[in-house]
Amino acid sequence: MAWDEWEQLKNNAAENRSAHMRLNQIPADGGGGAADGDLVVHDDELGKLGNIAYELRQKFGTDSDFARPSTFSASIELFNDGLDMGSALTELHDAWNTQTATLKEACAHISNHFDFTRAQHSKDEVYIDTTMRNAGGDLMSVSKINDYIK
Repeated sequence: MAWDEWEQLKNNAAENRSAHMRLNQIPADGGGGAADGDLVVHDDELGKLGNIAYELRQKFGTDSDFARPSTFSASIELFNDGLDMGSALTELHDAWNTQTATLKEACAHISNHFDFTRAQHSKDEVYIDTTMRNAGGDLMSVSKINDYIK
């Protein structure tokens, strides 16, 4: 990029008042995410995403294996006929199986992570709810300072 071009781009950006950068902050108007910047977890959405990852793994496992037997048979026949293409096709077959296994493992990991996250979130909710209630079941004050103010 030439210097003149750089200067022109800087001038264009300066003239366009809507072009700006925002780093590591929530806009002053509160937009751009969950209310007050809090993390919001919806259990049903986590479940759906986990199911999608599981279904992807199952479908990919079936679809990716469709040509494997015939590819392997062809590679053996070509090799037995003295063609170098047979060993190359065997290498391709093995590489495909390795990559397929890696992708299926990644999908399973994603699915398992969503299941774990759902379970952990539920445990956290129960823990928070039980630690914030007194023996009578009423919500307690989170801070001891509130007890002294009364």
